[in-house]
Amino acid sequence: MRRRRELLFGLLFASPWIVGFLVFTLYPLSSSLYYSFTSYHITGTPYWIGWSNFQEMFTDDNLFWVSLWNSAVYSLVSVPLDVSVALLLAVMLNMAIPGRRIFRTIFFLPQIVPGVVMAILFVLLFNTQDGIFNDLLSVFGISPIPWLSSPDWAMRSLILMTTWGVGNSMVIFLAGLQDVPAHLYEAARLDGAGSFRLFRYVTVPMVSPVILFNVVLSIIASFQTFVVPFIVTNGGPLNSTMLYPLQVYLNAFQNFRMGYASAEAWFMFLIIFGLTLLTLRLSRGVVHYS
Repeated sequence: MRRRRELLFGLLFASPWIVGFLVFTLYPLSSSLYYSFTSYHITGTPYWIGWSNFQEMFTDDNLFWVSLWNSAVYSLVSVPLDVSVALLLAVMLNMAIPGRRIFRTIFFLPQIVPGVVMAILFVLLFNTQDGIFNDLLSVFGISPIPWLSSPDWAMRSLILMTTWGVGNSMVIFLAGLQDVPAHLYEAARLDGAGSFRLFRYVTVPMVSPVILFNVVLSIIASFQTFVVPFIVTNGGPLNSTMLYPLQVYLNAFQNFRMGYASAEAWFMFLIIFGLTLLTLRLSRGVVHYS
């Protein structure tokens, strides 16, 4: 009787989270899975069409392949870049330098800036005519670069923008670096190891689980990047920055093909899930947990 009462009280206290999960997470997930097998245009009634949405994705929708390729390129470049920059910043900010706490705060502050504000800021920085970056380049006699107006530069600019938000990864790396035993560095220095060898043979192996964690999070985030390309380029020019989430959004809320967009969203889930499993499998023998 007492255990049953404790169980009821526990469920009562947990009920807000349980109700929220059922209403705002489980129900939308199950609904989108059902809609992915239907023809649903929001205003009408969905009717079952089986695998037709997925068949159209792979055979008739060229923009699907373009957006998938763009997201693959974006992830392939931005994930190593972001993780590397975050790790290097964490290593430098872990040193005993004056004003270390101030610098940590400065590098983390961009993380709390709203995505819309950040996107508008990037427009001001990368604008071809009056952008701040091109004004700086003109000081050195360099011609203006069409950062956002050229298909050759738009994706590169988008990838450069990602380094703005490495604050979370940097903080996680900092926590991992502070757990590295100091005697390992002392022993390596006694053996004549320099700064590079200390980093290569002590720091990297000891924080390898943290590196894996940040890589997985970065892969997931890169395939869900939406706000910046939507506001800054809206997928252009010539679909060069049409990332997969942006294409899903346009099908859902511009073309009102909710069923087709749900099918694309579930395919994106399968891609992220598969890449996560592949990353975890490839990490065996490389990541050290001792």
